Amino acid sequence: QVQLVESGGGSVQAGGSLRLSCRASGYTYSNYCMAWFRRAPGGEREGVASIDNTGSTSYADSVKGRFTVSLDNAENTLYLEMNSLQPVDTAMYYCARGHTMAGGGTCFGVFRWGQGTQVTVSS
Repeated sequence: QVQLVESGGGSVQAGGSLRLSCRASGYTYSNYCMAWFRRAPGGEREGVASIDNTGSTSYADSVKGRFTVSLDNAENTLYLEMNSLQPVDTAMYYCARGHTMAGGGTCFGVFRWGQGTQVTVSS
């Protein structure tokens, strides 16, 4: 059973930084895609950043140049480094596991989600 547990959310002022972590367990690596999604209050879930087993990455246009996704295979942990945060980045952020890379910071075939971690950016 794949399990994903996020941490690292919090409240920051505009221009600040946060690093989110997602520890994965319960599976062995083969071809995979890991991603961060977010859902703002009253909004729909959107892809933010994704990474696959080759190390390829994909980002939503809104976060390019500000966010960086990475994966520590030894620790089975996915990270999202978020810099120059803005109020529009306020959302619940979710870690996800899927099958293959898709565009815009997403994965095809997402089959597992974490519980989410809240990020709040104040102006």
